[in-house]
Amino acid sequence: MIPCDKCSAPSIVHQRYSGMHLCTRHFEEDVLRKIRESIREYRLLGHGGLIAVALSGGKDSSTLLYVLNRLFSQRPDIEIVGLTVNEGIAGYRTETLGAGERLARELEIPIIPLSFHEEFDLTIDEIAARKTAQSPCTFCGVLRKTLLNRAAREMGAMALATGHNLDDEAQTVMLNYLRGDIDRLFRLLPARPQPGMVPRIKPLRKVPEREVAVFAMTHGLFVPSKSCPHIPRSMRLETKEMINDLEDRHPGTKYSIMRGFSRIIDLRPEGSFKAHPCERCGEPSGEGICQTCQLLDLVKRGQSL
Repeated sequence: MIPCDKCSAPSIVHQRYSGMHLCTRHFEEDVLRKIRESIREYRLLGHGGLIAVALSGGKDSSTLLYVLNRLFSQRPDIEIVGLTVNEGIAGYRTETLGAGERLARELEIPIIPLSFHEEFDLTIDEIAARKTAQSPCTFCGVLRKTLLNRAAREMGAMALATGHNLDDEAQTVMLNYLRGDIDRLFRLLPARPQPGMVPRIKPLRKVPEREVAVFAMTHGLFVPSKSCPHIPRSMRLETKEMINDLEDRHPGTKYSIMRGFSRIIDLRPEGSFKAHPCERCGEPSGEGICQTCQLLDLVKRGQSL
């Protein structure tokens, strides 16, 4: 057993990007340090308020809810509420939502359930069966984001917290590079609050996915092991595999991608993105008709973008 580089205890993690072997205690300290740094950078929680947490029940959102409760449960000026979304994925989503709901009950955190079927009269399984040119993940991401933002706004949340980890963020940045969509890249971190959009925070954005999984396991957080059945049709999976291969051969690649993204964000032009109410549903959009309404129109007509 290799000892921790900060004490004599056995290590449980080797961070190849830092060269450090860390024991349970020092690993936890490192994860919490990264999360606190990310939260401070958003500059939103200093005066208190309501935090809406997107809770799927997977390792990321479960770790997020656990850590936010741990950091803020003693602050009477901060309230945490979980938002669960049932996208309608048979044999998958019910199990993960059940895990998330159990954790919320243990932490005594209230939950508000949301549903694609109730809101859009469609499920992801139904969309996938129509075999549109887009991956079901495209529809899922757009509809889910709209539903979460609307619910967080209606409850008066000061922030919407999501469980995106370092791997997720690096993949999103790289996907936008590959698609040549720099405008959408700027939208990942808007320069200022946009009308109708609840500010999103990603406290896990500096923590690698593998370390989130280890944190979840060491804290007894139940995490369903199934993967979404629609992932194989996603370009994101290919991007994930590419970045993981680069990280394996060149440790620190994921952090490098995010450092490059930070420099690009600093160079964005003034007024690079401004949200306007959708002409159809009134939700914030960068166009006349929001992407949610466009996708719903097209899938109901059996077409694709």
